[in-house]
Amino acid sequence: MAFKVVISEGENSHQVEVEAAESKKLIGLKIGDEFDASLVGLTGYQVKITGGSDKNGFAMKKDVDGPRRMKSLLSKGTGFRPVRAGERKRKTVRGNTISDEIVQINTIVTKKGEKAIDELLESSE
Repeated sequence: MAFKVVISEGENSHQVEVEAAESKKLIGLKIGDEFDASLVGLTGYQVKITGGSDKNGFAMKKDVDGPRRMKSLLSKGTGFRPVRAGERKRKTVRGNTISDEIVQINTIVTKKGEKAIDELLESSE
């Protein structure tokens, strides 16, 4: 299963496709874990997982352990934006662990490399 990794660096974000062989190294990581971005072609960079979504579009939530999907009563936060004060709703969310079901992984840069991300991505294409 290939992933789309979205790398955010301040105002800029870059979307990178990860091949199936490389994606096996990401399976099992959780929201908040850091990994070396050389897996996605960014040598010298370190990125932190902030979230993601599965093949059906359900958002990953840090509070839910494991790779499972479940219905949770939400009052705010990831997966639900209340319209009225005090509104709650039962919504389906995905757990905090990356599995084969995940399609998109959101990350932020925690350690910069020597070259800019734009330069590294242009040279890899």
